Amino acid sequence: MAPPRKHDTDVILDAARTLVLHEGPRAASVAAIAEASGAPVGTLYHRFGNRNGVLAAAWLRALERFQSGALTAAGAVADPIEAAVAMTTALLVFGREHLEDAKLLLNLRPSDLLDGAPDTDFGTRLAEMNAPLLAELRRIAVGVYGTDGEREMDAIRRAIIDLPYAALRRHAPTGRLPEWLDADLLAATRTLLATRA
Repeated sequence: MAPPRKHDTDVILDAARTLVLHEGPRAASVAAIAEASGAPVGTLYHRFGNRNGVLAAAWLRALERFQSGALTAAGAVADPIEAAVAMTTALLVFGREHLEDAKLLLNLRPSDLLDGAPDTDFGTRLAEMNAPLLAELRRIAVGVYGTDGEREMDAIRRAIIDLPYAALRRHAPTGRLPEWLDADLLAATRTLLATRA
């Protein structure tokens, strides 16, 4: 059995995320991440390969945290509109429980973080992560509209992704999401989906 890791990966990724959010992506050098996390530079190179590897891992971790909550919530509900509402709820839960991750996803694309374009491995990993979410959106579209055509999928994205993300983007910088936001967003999601695409 391998010995436990001396420097926790989440601590390293948290340090990278904090540097990016508070000082900008360029401030998150391997040396700065190592200093902020307490992990030796060599550990970061060994575990992540380079600066891009650390920052890509931080961004993908944030995305995985959001997606796992959204998929679990939607998968527990058979009714398509209520599954959509559950995904909206999951986004709010994500915003409250992982506010710094939400800020990372809301404000920075991978191309903002990385030196050069994301590599093939990143693109492959992102596609693999997005596939179950896209399948769930398609299931909801078919359940609500009877088809998952371009217009219907756009309507689903507006209701489940665009609207909640816009609200989260507006409130995240304050450090708290108002309690009344839940009822307003859930009602808006239901209203949008009750209207034919």
